[in-house]
Amino acid sequence: MNTARTIAHDLLSIHAVFFRPDEPFTWASGIKSPVYCDNRLTLTAPQVRLDVENGLAQLIREHYADAEVLMGTSTAGIAHAAITAHILNMPMGYVRSGAKDHGRQNQIEGKLEKGQKVVVVEDLISTGGSVIEVVNVLRDAGAQVLGIVSIFTYGMQKGIDKLAAANVQNISLTNFDVIAQVAAEEGYIQPDDIRRLIAFRNNPSDESWIK
Repeated sequence: MNTARTIAHDLLSIHAVFFRPDEPFTWASGIKSPVYCDNRLTLTAPQVRLDVENGLAQLIREHYADAEVLMGTSTAGIAHAAITAHILNMPMGYVRSGAKDHGRQNQIEGKLEKGQKVVVVEDLISTGGSVIEVVNVLRDAGAQVLGIVSIFTYGMQKGIDKLAAANVQNISLTNFDVIAQVAAEEGYIQPDDIRRLIAFRNNPSDESWIK
């Protein structure tokens, strides 16, 4: 089993990615969604956690061999950045959603030198907005952002376009299409649900996929 399918199986097995096409979830934006994602659950499942962190470490070795420091997104990427950095014996830090209003008023936590080559660690990519904010904070601080690694990506066009416009690459362990396929194979959803899931991914504001 390749990495993308292994991680898909792992996430489904602990309901970190949970499909419910016949009883959609409602996002904060009001959009109806057939999928619920909570990759924080990987932290409480030791074998899944090991697969994820070893997978992220391998992505960094393969795609960002020059990386000097890992930076997690706040808050979901922090633990993954820390564990992956431990595996790779690398320094890590994280980027807050905003600067602290006390102390040194840091937004970047951990030591970061100007010119250092950074990889951002994120748990999932949807529209890409939040992770691009992190990339911009790091760039403003003088870092050379090599790219992003993440556990899971929806592959939404809006996210793809935003990442391209920001001139930053994301590499994920698995993606929406693979997880949907594995979910059908393992009985979490029906095979004919895949078309509905892809329709949602391609246009989240169009609810015609709902039966």
